[in-house]
Amino acid sequence: MTSPALVRFNARATSGEASLPPAERLLSGHPLQTVDNVYSDPSGRFHAGTWTCEVGAWRVEYTEHEFCQLLEGRVRLTDDAGRVTELGAGDAFVIPAGFRGTWETLVPCRKVYAICE
Repeated sequence: MTSPALVRFNARATSGEASLPPAERLLSGHPLQTVDNVYSDPSGRFHAGTWTCEVGAWRVEYTEHEFCQLLEGRVRLTDDAGRVTELGAGDAFVIPAGFRGTWETLVPCRKVYAICE
């Protein structure tokens, strides 16, 4: 059996796929997001890549578990109970499935993510 090859994020030369949050979730700004999904496992339940976002805020409802590490920028996450967490470059965190609230990009950011659905 052949061992799968490692997947290196920094060896890619793609620009990713750009989008905005759905209009009904948008709260402020123009948070243009770019996703470069570097890897998805054969089951389609695990994904990893990089994500960038411009300044803005929108409602989020996570159905997946997501590990994030901010490489640049600053964000504020507020859950529906009103708990506020601000995170900046270098911070690593997990957003568990079931998290509901707002994501606000305060300073344009870039993160590495790993998602388990």
